Amino acid sequence: MEEKLYKEVSPIQRKRKALVLGLLFVSPWLIGFIIFQLYPIIMSFYYSLTEYNLFTSPKWVGLENYKSLFQDKKFYLSLYNTVYITVFGLFPHLIFALLMAVILNTNVKGQSFYRTIYFLPTLVPAVAGSLLWLWLFNAQYGLINEFLGAIGFVQPNWLVDPQWAKPAIIIMGFWATGTNTIMYLAALQDVPQTFYEAAEIDGANRWQKFLHITLPAISPISLFLVLMGLIGSFQFFTQGLIFGEATQSMGGPENSLLFYAIYLYQTAFSFLKMGYASAMAWVLFVIVLILTIFIFKSSAKWVYYGGEK
Repeated sequence: MEEKLYKEVSPIQRKRKALVLGLLFVSPWLIGFIIFQLYPIIMSFYYSLTEYNLFTSPKWVGLENYKSLFQDKKFYLSLYNTVYITVFGLFPHLIFALLMAVILNTNVKGQSFYRTIYFLPTLVPAVAGSLLWLWLFNAQYGLINEFLGAIGFVQPNWLVDPQWAKPAIIIMGFWATGTNTIMYLAALQDVPQTFYEAAEIDGANRWQKFLHITLPAISPISLFLVLMGLIGSFQFFTQGLIFGEATQSMGGPENSLLFYAIYLYQTAFSFLKMGYASAMAWVLFVIVLILTIFIFKSSAKWVYYGGEK
């Protein structure tokens, strides 16, 4: 009887080998995640409990940073500015993106051209776009005020007046809603036409079809855009920083552009209060987490999926 040159591998050994190979293949990502994400997250929580300025060793202070944070007037002001830009910026931008998607979904000549033209502004870097809009919002020479003056409207001092600084940023945001529009457009094209045909037979008008067929059918993408927009709004930074620096102040006129992320950046890198800034970051994380959970819980009442009965 010939001697076997190899032994049969057991299922347990096979699974173990597959696990080792799998970990080996994902090890570059795991190492990068541990070094560049997990470790900074853990250390930021530790620093939030210390007094730390980058040049000296962290000094343990416990919850003092959090206590000081909730007594900080700038904290509440920056949170108010961020909530303002979220409520009056995020939802109007989503409604505008949906409206544009409905228009771009109509069968007209040159449809691809219009879609491309509308999407192009999203390819412009945030810094370059902000500098362009700074010129457009110039109180003396900007095209926006020239247009408003030509039709007899008030010409606001956009960049200096604290009442108009945040609306200026919101107006600028409508220019860069192309990504949301494309996502809504894809969702609209996925709605079964048989639903609309059945509604027409029942005598439904355009508004009724939009309200009872289109909105429920695209509700999953609406949930996604609301969540991503919410997270992005609470991290609003670049446009507010550039608009603020145009008035020689990081927070803009009377701190009307002092958004939460800007105040966090100012605290960490201008005042070198890394422990305090870390506490701000964790408070922001908790706020966004609570809002995200709330939206997910409430989505059961207004989000509909095709596979559900």
